[in-house]
Amino acid sequence: MGYRESQELGLTTDTRVFYPKAYDNKKFLHSAHARTIRILAEYLEPQSRLRLQKIRSTIVFFGSARSVGCDELEEHLAERERELRELQHSNDVIQRRLNLTRRLSQYYDEAVDLASMLTAHYSKERDPRDRHCICSGAGPGMMEAANRGAHRANGKTLGLSISLPFEQGVNRYLNPKETFEFHYFFMRKYWFVYLARALVVFPGGFGTMDEFFEVLTLLQTRKISRRLPIVLYGSEYWKSIVSIDTMIEWGVISDGDQNLFELCDTPQQAFDHLVREIDLANPRG
Repeated sequence: MGYRESQELGLTTDTRVFYPKAYDNKKFLHSAHARTIRILAEYLEPQSRLRLQKIRSTIVFFGSARSVGCDELEEHLAERERELRELQHSNDVIQRRLNLTRRLSQYYDEAVDLASMLTAHYSKERDPRDRHCICSGAGPGMMEAANRGAHRANGKTLGLSISLPFEQGVNRYLNPKETFEFHYFFMRKYWFVYLARALVVFPGGFGTMDEFFEVLTLLQTRKISRRLPIVLYGSEYWKSIVSIDTMIEWGVISDGDQNLFELCDTPQQAFDHLVREIDLANPRG
């Protein structure tokens, strides 16, 4: 081993210096040589903490990080209008986009209501196998709404955060004991899917689409073999950006693939569908 390689591993060629044990060598653990160990840590450490917290299964919420609740809407609208005017959009475009921002805010509040309803239903009074914890990506927007709703119902709520250079941090409705910070996207995705008993997908951008279509692909290819209900919340949004019927007409997906998810437009409608599907997938008695 050369001097340069020794330096990369946190070692030294000076034999008079004490050599650290491998698990105490931080320079090594953060090097390319230890990537496999770091990946394994993002499997074992969450597994250990989840067992200690007695969290066995989740209902996962996805959605835009850019939405706010109605209680913060006016300030957000003023900021949004300033941004649009700086981009020199016409008044018609500005008003349309502000109206859609208001609608996105309504979705935030509906996400809070749905998460609260599900938390109350799958509460700690139930059999441990039927206690499903609300889970989000731990950030702002619809993620915050999900954790906020669970918090309002006095339930545990899980946050799977990811370290990014431009995103806000963990939202205020999470407890550190139930919050995880990931470096590797694929390990975070593993924990989203592995624990999930249902998914709720609110209007969102690239990240939301990524998570939604990845889970659809896993279901379509039967890499997820269990029953996993998916709710696409907000038909006015989803029908305008995703045309599953067009994909079927072109023959790139099969007839019946549209049944992998359910469109819902109210918290009660989504709640009724999810409870029915979750209970069918996990019969007791």
